Amino acid sequence: MQYKYPILSAIMALSLTGCGGSSSSDNTPPAQTPDNNTILHIEDTFKINQSAELFLYYPNEEITNINWQQTSGSPVTFLAKNSKAISFTPKTSGDYQFTVNFLVNGISQNLDKTITVLEENSDITARLAHTVTMENKVSLRVATTNDVAHDSISWQQTAGPTVSFTHDDNSGNYAIFFDAPTVNEDTLITFEATASSDNGTFTDKVAVLVEPAQAITNNAYFDSRVAHVFPYNDNSPYASDIVDCVYSNKLTSSCTLSKLPLIAQETLGSSQTPDIDDIMDRVVVSHHWMGDRFKHFIENFDENNDFKHLLRATTAIVISYDVRPSFYWAATGAIYLDPENFWITPEERDTINEAPDFRSNFGKDLQFVMPWRYVKDNNYASLYFSKNNRVTRTEHDGLYRLTSLMYHELAHANDFFPSNEWFIHSSGSRVLDAATSSNFESDKLSITHPLHSQEMRNLAQVSFKGETASTSQKAYLPNDIKSFFEADEATDYYAYSSLREDYAMLFEELMMQSRYRVFRDVAITNQPTGSNVSGADYIVTWGQRGRIGEAKLKQRVFFSASRVLPEFDSNTALNNVPAPIQMIVGDNWIENLTISSQQTNFANMLLQTSSAANEHLNRSNHPMANNDTQRYYQKALPSH
Repeated sequence: MQYKYPILSAIMALSLTGCGGSSSSDNTPPAQTPDNNTILHIEDTFKINQSAELFLYYPNEEITNINWQQTSGSPVTFLAKNSKAISFTPKTSGDYQFTVNFLVNGISQNLDKTITVLEENSDITARLAHTVTMENKVSLRVATTNDVAHDSISWQQTAGPTVSFTHDDNSGNYAIFFDAPTVNEDTLITFEATASSDNGTFTDKVAVLVEPAQAITNNAYFDSRVAHVFPYNDNSPYASDIVDCVYSNKLTSSCTLSKLPLIAQETLGSSQTPDIDDIMDRVVVSHHWMGDRFKHFIENFDENNDFKHLLRATTAIVISYDVRPSFYWAATGAIYLDPENFWITPEERDTINEAPDFRSNFGKDLQFVMPWRYVKDNNYASLYFSKNNRVTRTEHDGLYRLTSLMYHELAHANDFFPSNEWFIHSSGSRVLDAATSSNFESDKLSITHPLHSQEMRNLAQVSFKGETASTSQKAYLPNDIKSFFEADEATDYYAYSSLREDYAMLFEELMMQSRYRVFRDVAITNQPTGSNVSGADYIVTWGQRGRIGEAKLKQRVFFSASRVLPEFDSNTALNNVPAPIQMIVGDNWIENLTISSQQTNFANMLLQTSSAANEHLNRSNHPMANNDTQRYYQKALPSH
């Protein structure tokens, strides 16, 4: 079946320009609308290194089984081939042809589309066109050539229902964030990004296709809109139920263990290691590449089977572009992983929503910060890359960030479902009921080896839960925090946020040190202010590398690790843990990077800390700048 291929009119413009950090307008949507039942694109012409997008636009029909393919032209990368929208960046001029096969109300159809890319390079590129469910979070980002002034970037909405957007305060106007509007049918909203250099003014357009959805009920487990996801293995025995059980706005009651059992049920007994295929049958993703990367991680970086064993206490693994921050949730028995931990190529990273963590301003009224990082051989254990740098990572660049996260979140899973309770629950029990009936080992830890500082507990509610700081809390200086924390037995500030987090932090740090010789730094510093803050502005009042080496902490560490992962020889591991290394008081956070006796990899250190190399990259390397101090999250359990 052939259709004409209209261009979405460029004159459908709203007078709406983002400025001052946010934007809104009372203007009505444009009168002109695109033709239905066709492939749309929003640009009249395409240039090299300019993002191109194609939309399958059937707003009044049910479209399923979508599959896009490139049939001619220089190969391009698009990572949503089963979506109504594909987006890619051509690297050469010439003709590019695509075909899309799909079902319309169950009837098979196909369309072809050819675009021509001119022999001209684009100075600006706006990304990433995609489909989104109404009310879900959206982020768009612009990339420019080096001669374009970053403070000249502006955004304007040019079509579709009006949205209110905010900017990325840390990088000028490179990125905008908004919630997709409520719609009754597939609806395109279009934006234009503008930037200037000495050579002129440049523009690029980008669009998002918003899909309608049922209203979220008052008793929904996920009360904010979540992304459309699908089983990584479409032939999984759980394919028909797993999405509705773990990541859907339709979920109003926890599924039963008969419908979605623990992965432990796939083994013959609690001592058995699950097959990778069994694990991948429990993976739910928004983009197929996310499952590919997770599978590669489990296949190639779990030589001790730690993660396979720990995953037995879960029902599913959810990796979706809108998951941020990562968390474990006993209501579903699943872990939810931010795909920022998995991307390798810039095209993969483009698909990830980068809306800021909603907790980013928690604790701003306090006069101290407790930064942390993982260190290997006197260097940051993981490399961080500015979103303004389109780079390809190696699989090792973010490895330790991912492994520490996995140890942490899976410690929670094995707290709610410890190995001695995997097979005692009735198959008719809901996952939530089974989880909350557990004899929590974290509760036992708090009785046998409790933390003592109530001041730190109260402060943690401010920094991690968003409670308002009291007058006395606002007055605390770093030396006050030292007196509260140093004498107590927590490994990290976050341990005071809840009994569950205390338990997980102990296990995580031991595993990272024992398995990878990666040490955790924790410090107490001032809280700098200003618009150009870097790690060098955080002056250390107190700090340690490898705090689990403190004699007073070792019983607590053993209590946690021996219960979370019984297969691991926690006692031997603890005997090999060295005494902690004290940070140098008065030096800044960066200067305290090289306090170990190990040989320093200076090439890596320069890459991480040199402000001359890239100012934005330098700021993003340090947890204080990228909110990594709040990478963990404890999602409240539903009451029903």
